[in-house]
Order: sequence, then C-alpha cells, then structure tokens
Amino acid sequence: MKKGLIMTVKEELQQSILLFDGAMGTYYHSLVPDVETPCELANLTQPQQIEQIHRQYIAAGAHAIKTNTFGANTISLSAEWSKVDEVIQQGYQIACRAAGESCHVFADIGPIPEATDVTEYKKIADVFLQMGASNFLFETFSDYRTILEISSYIKQQNPSAFILAQFAVSPDGYTRIGISGRTITEKVSAAAEIDALGFNCLCGPTHLYRFISQLHRPEKILSVMPNAGYPTVVNNRIYFDTSPEYFAQRMLDIKNCGVKILGGCCGTTPDHIRAICDLLHDDSVQPLKIAKKPVFGVQQKEAANPFLEKLKSSKKVYAVELDPPFDADISRFMQAANSLKRADIITVADCPIARARMDSSMLSAKIERELAKAAMPHLACRDRNINATKALLLGLNAEGVRNILVVTGDPIPQAERNEVRGVFQFHSVMLAEFIHELNETCFSNKPFHIAAALNVNAVNFDAELSKAVRKVKAGVQTFLTQPIYTDEAAKNLALAKQELGAYILGGIMPLVSYRNANFVNNEVSGITIPQEMIDCYRDKTPEESAELAVRLSYEIAQRIAPTVDGYYFITPLGRVGIINQLLERMDEYDRSRRKTQ
Repeated sequence: MKKGLIMTVKEELQQSILLFDGAMGTYYHSLVPDVETPCELANLTQPQQIEQIHRQYIAAGAHAIKTNTFGANTISLSAEWSKVDEVIQQGYQIACRAAGESCHVFADIGPIPEATDVTEYKKIADVFLQMGASNFLFETFSDYRTILEISSYIKQQNPSAFILAQFAVSPDGYTRIGISGRTITEKVSAAAEIDALGFNCLCGPTHLYRFISQLHRPEKILSVMPNAGYPTVVNNRIYFDTSPEYFAQRMLDIKNCGVKILGGCCGTTPDHIRAICDLLHDDSVQPLKIAKKPVFGVQQKEAANPFLEKLKSSKKVYAVELDPPFDADISRFMQAANSLKRADIITVADCPIARARMDSSMLSAKIERELAKAAMPHLACRDRNINATKALLLGLNAEGVRNILVVTGDPIPQAERNEVRGVFQFHSVMLAEFIHELNETCFSNKPFHIAAALNVNAVNFDAELSKAVRKVKAGVQTFLTQPIYTDEAAKNLALAKQELGAYILGGIMPLVSYRNANFVNNEVSGITIPQEMIDCYRDKTPEESAELAVRLSYEIAQRIAPTVDGYYFITPLGRVGIINQLLERMDEYDRSRRKTQ
C-alpha cells in the first residue's frame, strides 16, 4: 500500500528503504521500435508513452521515479537550448502527473559529454528549480568535482533540496576516467551539499554488491542502482536477458550492506522493481550470501626502486631516451640500451608522432629482465581505454617495471584521420591520477614512480605550469622536460623547479648536423633553437658535428645544473655513441668536482 507524500525524502529514509524505478531508455526502446531517437525527445512526441512507463513503475512498487531527462542537454540531443528547455519542462510535468501524491519525483541529470564547466548544468538546474523540483538525482557520473560544484549552486537556490549523487564504476571499482569508487566515497561523504551518494550503471548487481560490501561505510545515505546484468547485441539492438527474481535477490544482499536507496538502471523493467518490492515485504526470504573475493598471497615489503632512491639522495640522475624500432628486429635497440652503462634509466618512447613502433612497455620489461637496467616506458593515453591501460599496468608491475612516464600522446596525422582514429579516453593528468589510485590499492607494495612531461618551450608557460601543478596533485613526482636550447627555456625551467616541488630532469637533445638542427627548429613543434647555435654546424664534417654536439650539450647541462635533479638525454637519430660520449664527459666533471670538495 502506497503512502501519501506527507514525509520528505529525508524523513522517509529515516524510517524505511526508498525504492526507485528502473531504466527508462532501454525499457522505452524495448517498447518503441525507433532505437535511433533519444528517449528524452519522447517527452515531446510521445508523452503518453513516457507517462505510462512511469505509472508502470509506480504500480510495481516504486516510491521514487526519475524524470525522463537523463540526456536532456544540447550535446546529447544535438539540439538548441530552447528545445532542451522544453524537453526538461515536459519531462518534469509528465513525471509529476504520473506520481500524483503517491510518489517522489527526482529531477534526473546525466553527464554532459565533453562539458568543460558547469554553465549548462546550472541552466538545467534552473529549469527544474523554476518548475518546483526539490529532489535531484545526478547519475552515471565519472567525476565527483562537477557534481560538488553544481550541487552547491542548487543548495544556494533551495537549501532544503535533497541531492543524490550516483557514479558509474566498472567491476574493478573505477570510473571510466580512472577515479576509484573509494576516492569518490571519501570526497562526496565530506561534502555537506550532497545528501546521499551511490553507484549505478556499468555493472550488474553481483559486482556492485561485491564493491559495496568491501567499501568503507560512509556517513552518507547509500544508493545502489545496478544494470540488470550484462547485455548482448542482436541486430544492433541491446538486450538484457536476466531474471527479475535473480536481480531482486542480489538487491536484497545489497540492502543488507546498509544501502537505503535501491533501484535499477539499464535493462531493468517494472518486473525487476516488482520483484524487489515483493522481497522487501517478505520477511521469510533470506538473502543469498555471495562470498567476497579471496585475497591471495602475503603482505610484502615495498619493492626497491633504485632510480627513485637515487633521486631522493640528491645525486644527479641520467635518463636516456631510445626510440623503439619500426620493425621486429630488436637487436640494434638492445645493443644500444646495453651500451648505456652510465645511464641510470632508459626511457622508451611510445609511438612518437603517432607512427606505430614496437611497444614501449614490452621493450621496457625486456630491458629490466635481460639487461638488469631500470627502464621507464612512455605510456600514452592515445589508443588505450581504461581497461587496456590497467591491464598493461598490471603486466608491467609483474615484470618489475617501477617507473612510468605519462603522456597524452601525439594525435593521428590529419591525412589519416578518416582511416585511422586515435582513442583518447583520458589525458595525462587523468592517467597520472589513475595510476596514483592504483598505487594505493593494487600496487601498494610495488608502487609506480610517476613521471610526466614538461614543455619549458611553451609560448604560454604560465598555462603549462598550471597544468604541471595539476599533474603534481594527481600524483606526478618527476618531470622530464623538452630539450633546452634558449635562455627563455632555462628561465622557465628554474621557475618550474621553484613552483612545483617535484624532481625535474632537464631535457638535452644533441644536434648532430646543420640539417638536423634546421629540421628540429622548423618541424618539431614547441622547440626553438637559437640561430647562432644552428650556424655553428654549417659546413661541419660528420665528425666535427658529433664533437660539437657533445660540447654544446655539455655546456647546456652545466648551465642548468643548479636547477635540475638530473638530465634527460634524448638520443638523436639513433646516435647512441654521442650520448655515451656526453655521459662520459659528465662523469669526468662529477669526479673532478668531488675531488675539489
């Protein structure tokens, strides 16, 4: 028997479980053949159908329903704001008509793809507030920061508003941009503007049960709305072939973890909600206990990282970058790596300029395993989603690789974009944050030392420095800079060292000929070489150019020595001999300096 809305959501949650409805989008498209049109537009074209779906959920036992506005924004609907405004108003009115006095209505707001600020979120909230909404649901978000900002805005307009923030985590407990559910729980629990937090979508009920059961119990009210299970695709249509009874039994387990708000996401129907309602009111039904994942192995001491330890000891470190081969012949690369006896670590580029080369991570593992030398693979965000990235990190950690350089990665060349498309699920700051999260969970005894790139040649270095600050907050400990040739780059380097509080390795790339110097200056983005330095190579023989490369690079190294914690030597055109000569000269200087001290 349904209660009248005498109580607010907060009051009702003090006395009982709040049961939400299930999916709108997947259920609507199972009833309506048109799978191309967003279901939110049905608020305008088929309002009776949407109202009927709401009523079916209420009849099944739901005491809270979501407005059909999850994707009501200009990006998801590919529409002007005036149409989005109309969709939101109609969606709220339809839900209120269906709910009457028997059911709470929540203004449903989903993530806006590629949104960089909260401007449109505020416009959406304003429409709901003007319509009289007092309950808000943010669902399927990957980042808590946007929700905190817009929730604060809503509370300023209506301090008594009830705000439920839900996040989508994969079965291993991370959002699609690499933030762990544990971190989200900690941050959102501490936010006064959020009344309840929870998790929805991506997972079926069993995985969300396991995640919730191992989560540190937050002070906030908890909500869980899983998918019905995992979908199959038939003739380009998505189907969820799961039993409502099975779903309900798993939801009973979730409820017994202290969860106060239950409901369903993709694939759930009124039958799923009815099955939950029946179990909640049947005292004779016992929940099915699902065993927690066993923890194998014993606690170990943190694995040593000689490269990081040398950085901490204040001794200057030498990192040398090698480009992987284009083909399957690894002999020359391994010979070069083996010859770099004085290098503290070999960094391996990840398909520079977006041209396929041998995998940097596999090469790094091979260097560690066969040459007993520290290696640092460059890990680009391009061409890897979060699953592929985590899988790769697990393998690298098992292979003993402890140092990672995170980079966004070069885009696919313009001429190839119609044929080859790069995958960018996140950028370097997000990737660093993801690895930092894994360090605290998966890799607590064998954490990765996270490095990142710093462009000291940037025209707007203030913006570059601000980005570097964000990288430090995300977990970056060390920066490797682009090659330094100019006074301006040296000044930027000194400023970065002063502001960042991180280790910095100054980038040095020897120029091996007049032609090479002109190419780098004119065709490599973000690098400027003084004309007088280029002119030094004019009419020089290869031998003279090699000698000049060592001398000029050595002079740059001495110039930046007071500022840096080490050096990042970028091997030019495979000329590892020049790098070895430079390292030998650096060693001679260090030995003579120590003798005079």
